[in-house]
Amino acid sequence: MSIVVEHEKRRREILEKALDVFMDEGFEDATFQKIADRCGITRTTLYIYFKNKREIFNWSIKQLTAMVEQDLQSIKADESLEAREKLSRVLGTIIERLEENRRLLSVVLNYLLHLSKSGSDPDYRVRKRTIRLRHILATIVIEGIRSGELPPVNVRVADDLLYGLIESAIFRLVVLGRPSVAELKHAAELVVERLARGD
Repeated sequence: MSIVVEHEKRRREILEKALDVFMDEGFEDATFQKIADRCGITRTTLYIYFKNKREIFNWSIKQLTAMVEQDLQSIKADESLEAREKLSRVLGTIIERLEENRRLLSVVLNYLLHLSKSGSDPDYRVRKRTIRLRHILATIVIEGIRSGELPPVNVRVADDLLYGLIESAIFRLVVLGRPSVAELKHAAELVVERLARGD
């Protein structure tokens, strides 16, 4: 068991150092060798943990999304909360996680720009990674409508609006470098209040 724990601990350490390489070099110029050098290990040793730099990158995103999804599922399942409170908490939690992971988000934006320049479809990749998040938001809205806690609204439009707040938060935190998330959380609460009133 301790071998598995050590292996996972080492993977996390590699990930942290790899993020530094991605930040310094950008996704395109970061190489497997540069990551190995930063970690103080050989490429051969690095291959024990990861196949290539894309796997390192994907693993870090999966780790973040799994952690966020677990938080959101527990909020969604909390029967003591009304739909409005669930939506506010979900958005607040996401904004906090975004703030905690600014470095990773910066690398993700760099990667998406790389994809766009190379003719790939970054929108498809983002939608693929965020489909569960959008499903959680839509489910809370649907449950709120059914229970009468939320007025009848177009669920798709509400989902797009709420998800748009998350995209705005990423832009403000990573591109604009806003130091505080308080205004983002306040804006999210206002949107949820208006949604609850049917405005």
